[in-house]
Amino acid sequence: MRDLQGKVVLITGASGGFGQQMTRQFLQADCRVVLSDLDGDKLCAVAKEMQREIDNGQVLDCIGADLSSSEGCQALFDEVRANEVCPDILVNNAGIAMAGRMDLIPRDRWEALMEIDLLAPMRLCTLFMPGMIARGSGHIVNISSIAGWTGAAGLAAYNSAKFGLRGFGEGLQEDLREHNIRVSTVYPWFSRTPILQSERYGLDEGGEVPSAWVTEPEDVVAAIIKGIRRNTHHIFPDKMANRIQRIKRYAPFLLGLLSKRVAREVR
Repeated sequence: MRDLQGKVVLITGASGGFGQQMTRQFLQADCRVVLSDLDGDKLCAVAKEMQREIDNGQVLDCIGADLSSSEGCQALFDEVRANEVCPDILVNNAGIAMAGRMDLIPRDRWEALMEIDLLAPMRLCTLFMPGMIARGSGHIVNISSIAGWTGAAGLAAYNSAKFGLRGFGEGLQEDLREHNIRVSTVYPWFSRTPILQSERYGLDEGGEVPSAWVTEPEDVVAAIIKGIRRNTHHIFPDKMANRIQRIKRYAPFLLGLLSKRVAREVR
């Protein structure tokens, strides 16, 4: 989708680290955005401030929605449909994370992760796809993680959701190819967003990712938008993510050493 001017973009998780940058950069690209997050009031305040700063684009609506259930996904769809718009670009960005060995994570927490990180994008795609198919165009963007490319200790639940998004995106692209609808899956490395302070179970609460390793959200989002313009299917938006996927492909025996180094540095 080379020309983004005037396109309607629906962004979930729009008040988060990536979400705010997506809102900003899509507005700067002269898009019309529909924003969604759990706290609708906070989202509206952020959006109004951003719209005052940026002359381009337009915020069409801010919608509070809990995507941890099918009812919440349906409510978001119904609200968007009530505005008589069908997104040209659907960005499934909302997500949570947690770390810890699976038996140490409360079941309700890892099940919530699966609902938000995997099932919500699947549900929203099935709701919005018919409109895109009828129009004969569209682009779906699912924000996975480099954890959707290779497993890591303490991330089994997160890996499951993000690997699932990767497989979902690959299958969905084949389903939608004939309808001129593109699907992109994005695999960022650690970025400077609130997800770095996610829940930890059975792990040192003081552990932090070294600052030198962390990417900036604005750089990641710029790479995502570049990928959308080029209709890129797998988007690796930073050097470390691209490096890891190459290691996974061509020298997977090195991943164990890398995983140990990451664990050591974080501790």
